[in-house]
Amino acid sequence: SENGTGCILSSSSEFPEGFFTPQERKDGGIIIYFLIILYMFLAVSIVCDDYFLPSLEIISECLGLSQDVAGATFMAAGSSAPELVTAFLGVFVTKGDIGISTILGSAIYNLLGISAACGLLSSVVSRLSCWPLFRDCLAYTISVAAVLAMISDNRVYWYESASLLLIYGCYILVLCFDIKINQYLMKKFSPCCTCLTKAMEENNEQQPLVGWREESGPLIRKQSRTDSGIFQDKPDYSQLSTSVYGLDEISEDHPSVFTMPEEDMKRILWVLSLPIITLLYLTIPDCRRQFWRNWFMVTFLIAAAWISAITYVLVWMITIAGETLGIPESVMGLTLLAAGTSVPDTVASVLVARKGNGDMAMSNIVGSNVFDMLCLGIPWFIKTAFINTSGPIEVSSSGLTYTAISLICSVVFIFLAVHLNGWKIDKKLGAICLVLYLVFTILSILYELGIIGNNPIGVCGN
Repeated sequence: SENGTGCILSSSSEFPEGFFTPQERKDGGIIIYFLIILYMFLAVSIVCDDYFLPSLEIISECLGLSQDVAGATFMAAGSSAPELVTAFLGVFVTKGDIGISTILGSAIYNLLGISAACGLLSSVVSRLSCWPLFRDCLAYTISVAAVLAMISDNRVYWYESASLLLIYGCYILVLCFDIKINQYLMKKFSPCCTCLTKAMEENNEQQPLVGWREESGPLIRKQSRTDSGIFQDKPDYSQLSTSVYGLDEISEDHPSVFTMPEEDMKRILWVLSLPIITLLYLTIPDCRRQFWRNWFMVTFLIAAAWISAITYVLVWMITIAGETLGIPESVMGLTLLAAGTSVPDTVASVLVARKGNGDMAMSNIVGSNVFDMLCLGIPWFIKTAFINTSGPIEVSSSGLTYTAISLICSVVFIFLAVHLNGWKIDKKLGAICLVLYLVFTILSILYELGIIGNNPIGVCGN
């Protein structure tokens, strides 16, 4: 957060003091921090794989949500819970710009970095649909433009923050009539979209998703796109959600989380993660098991809370480790901290991409960024409309132009890259996204360090 001296406070000022002194960290205590960081990565993976994503699948089944809509709504909201907590802290506790810097600073990583991870870490080629990606990219572009317009004068008024909530409300409304709008656009632009739809159906027939029944896979996919609305009443559609985690076999209960894996490496990880497995088992109902199946919303909410708590510890440890190693604050914010706050999105997207659910992965990537814009609107609106009604919120908009150009360029690039790659997520797309993310990051670091551009803001005390 910027103060009157024209510098920004260190990120560590937003966290409690570490349990080692700076000298003790330099003498070897930093190893403990790295071990905690690795363990937090493992913990997020367990929460997402065992509790968060299974609850999302049952929610999708009950509401009849298609993969992309589920990814853009519940999955995006749950995996973006840390950003929402950060935004509230920035507005009500630290009273700085931590929410803006965290959300806008990690947006490019969310788009390019996570897309690269999905492509490079997945052995399955995931097919994509045109409309969901176009819908989410358009919504995100509008959201970014609205946020940048609001903070251009360094002030946020109640009606400006309310407009952010209105934009997100319109986005949800579009999702509710997603299939009708898609059908209308298919008819309107039939020369282009008909060919694309035919190619998509052929791809789905050749490579049915993991767990889908061979004879019913194409039927289910077709049904989800030709129904009159987002809510489905036909029983076959539920296989889309339940089959991913084997939930369609209701008669057979899911194995216990305490079942030891057969592979040696997985056994080692299982033993190391046994404390967190036990803690999560005692605090979160496992909705994959028949007894807790109807508790899926409780599972979803508690898992999102755990994701927020683990991410907080992760970013805290990364911040202290970065300071100990002497990494500049601006470099930390654009690299390690951006990746750290987006760990839940990364893990969740990679997990569903590995199962072939490309639309859900991409909708989570872009949809979580749209939700992040809402994360700024909620605390701003609460403070300006109900708590401090006398005036607007003061914010800093340094680097605004570069941020705007970077975000919009990354959105346009991801859409064009997917289009030119034949509407699929594979290692080629992952490599391209990784290269571009590195280019964007290097340019951003050079800008923040004042090597290029005109950015006089520095870290206090440096």
